[in-house]
Formats: sequence, C-alpha cells, structure tokens
Amino acid sequence: MAENKCPQCGAPIDPSATECKYCGEKLVHQQISQSQPQPTYIVDQRPIPQPQMRPNYVSGISPYWPIKSKTTAGVLAIFLGSFGAHKFYLGKTGMGVLYLLFCWTYIPGIISLIEGIIYLCSNDENFQLKHHVRLQ
Repeated sequence: MAENKCPQCGAPIDPSATECKYCGEKLVHQQISQSQPQPTYIVDQRPIPQPQMRPNYVSGISPYWPIKSKTTAGVLAIFLGSFGAHKFYLGKTGMGVLYLLFCWTYIPGIISLIEGIIYLCSNDENFQLKHHVRLQ
C-alpha cells in the first residue's frame, strides 16, 4: 500500500488528516479514479463437504454386537466350564477349543469356576465391553 506523503514537504501524513502537521499545507483528498484497477475477490461457490456422521455409541457399546445373557454365560462357566461351553457361547471359539483340549487336566474347570463367579458379579457395562456383547 502506498504511503501518503505531503506534496509540499514530503513528510509522511495520516490518510485522514486535512493538513500536514509539519509544514501546515492544506491537503485535498483525491477520489480514486475508475481507471485504477480495483481488487477482485473470487468467492468459492462450491458447497462445504460435511463430515461423515458416525453412530454415537453410549459407553462404546456397539449395536452390532450379538445379544447374549450374562447369567447364561455365568451358569455355563460354573457347570460346563471345563469343556469351554461359556467360551463357545460368548463367541470365543479359540478359547473354547483350548478349554476342550485340556479338560482332562481339571485346570479349565477351576478357571471356569472363577470366571463364572466373575461373570455373575460384574456389572452389565463392564461385561458388555469386555466380551463385546449386548445384554438381553
């Protein structure tokens, strides 16, 4: 932007001043002629893309998880846990097969008894988040 100068003494002046504060010269404000190029602003007319809306899950529980019963899982773990029935019920097939392979050692039976008690005593939200299921 060009700096405004006094035509008499050449001192810088305020654009809104009516006279030079150094020499007292009266200043005449000139109108901008139409021959000078005016700045052109181009406005983008394209619509602004909206972000994709994702489902807002309450507490991270997905509506696409299978519906299972916490009580059924606990009872299966206590009574048939040595065979991995509770793991098969919750959709953890690999762990169910592992329990089934080692059922003769009684170790899966002891572990599943503890798991059954934990299933029955845990709160609903923790059970759902840990096992990726929805409750009935």
